[in-house]
Amino acid sequence: MNHLRKIIFISLLVAQGVVIGLIENLIPYPFPFAPGAKLGLANLITIIALFTMPKKESFLLVSLRLILTTLLGGTVSTFLYSFSGSMLSYFSMLLVKKLGPKRVSIIGISATGGFMHNVGQLVTASWIAQSWSVMLYLPVLSFLGILSGIAIGISANYLLQRVKTLKQFQQAYEEETKIQWSE
Repeated sequence: MNHLRKIIFISLLVAQGVVIGLIENLIPYPFPFAPGAKLGLANLITIIALFTMPKKESFLLVSLRLILTTLLGGTVSTFLYSFSGSMLSYFSMLLVKKLGPKRVSIIGISATGGFMHNVGQLVTASWIAQSWSVMLYLPVLSFLGILSGIAIGISANYLLQRVKTLKQFQQAYEEETKIQWSE
């Protein structure tokens, strides 16, 4: 894979993640019993990045997506929540991914990300509120995060199998790492 093609691929994924994130910000909260809970649709791009590019490049993608989405439609507080959730989610998914394709699937990795994203945000909320009582919200958000993570994992799995360009990048990445996630 040549360098220019990689840069274009990263740029396109960042742009897609930003657009998805901004559109999701326009959607009213879908869960009336869990105010503030969102579907996390932009995390689809993070999952795709984890399976199509090295850690350094996927981290760059996640960081750029986070910064650009905040600059275009966020505040300092949304950045803090998004940053803590995204980073904890990203590093947790990397850690679980090390178990390998025989022990965990893309869907399981995505579900881990959905759960840990909420943990990161609630820890930040607890720090801002100076109270651990915010963590009482964790069971509800955990359930929603895992469900959302499963749906996003299924979507990512489908896209990685069906979209030719994604499949090519995934195969090149698998050849580089010698670990086969695709079928």
